[in-house]
Amino acid sequence: MNFIVVGCGRVGSELAFRLFQSGHQVVVVDSNNASFKRLHPDFRGRTVEGEALSEKVLERAGITEADGLAAVTNLDALNAVVAHTAQTVYNVPNVVARNYDPQLRPMIEAFGVHMVSSTSWGAQRVEELLTDLSLRTVFSAGNGEVEVYETVITESWDGRSLVELLGPSRDCLPVALTRAGRASLPTLESTLKTGDVLNVSTTFTGISALRARLSNGTEA
Repeated sequence: MNFIVVGCGRVGSELAFRLFQSGHQVVVVDSNNASFKRLHPDFRGRTVEGEALSEKVLERAGITEADGLAAVTNLDALNAVVAHTAQTVYNVPNVVARNYDPQLRPMIEAFGVHMVSSTSWGAQRVEELLTDLSLRTVFSAGNGEVEVYETVITESWDGRSLVELLGPSRDCLPVALTRAGRASLPTLESTLKTGDVLNVSTTFTGISALRARLSNGTEA
């Protein structure tokens, strides 16, 4: 597949090399030629020096044949405009924009493009690791708005139903229950046993309530 990476900073250079290693054709665009020095020495994709807002630069990068474009500079406004242009003018089927400043997330969201907010997601992940190790994140969707967590059922919840643990809120839904190495799709009526491994899909609000139940051994 043909991909364009706009911005050759730490994120862009790493992304470009990862895509190249996966066998894709990659073009990296940056306004500063010195930025291309960040690329891995084994990178064999193309580089295009120029302003990404220029149609000529984007067309030199092959945007008319691109299968995807990632705008990952450290300027949120530039990422939003380039991503929007790729999506609406050139009909690039898969476009992703990086968000650097969390306060500017609504601006990128307004353009209707996929967005990755490394700052927001990273802060949330560090908070989780600092505050509670009883729940481990195994999958994160979007920018961490919905995540899948894994936890081991303790004695305080042995013999109790899953609905007691998760509560009635739709913010926390069961994904899988593994017992003696065998996984199954649980229902809210499923009975828990000590040592079960439970996976749940939940929002930040839902995981906060679940943490409280697990730590107290009682319904919150």
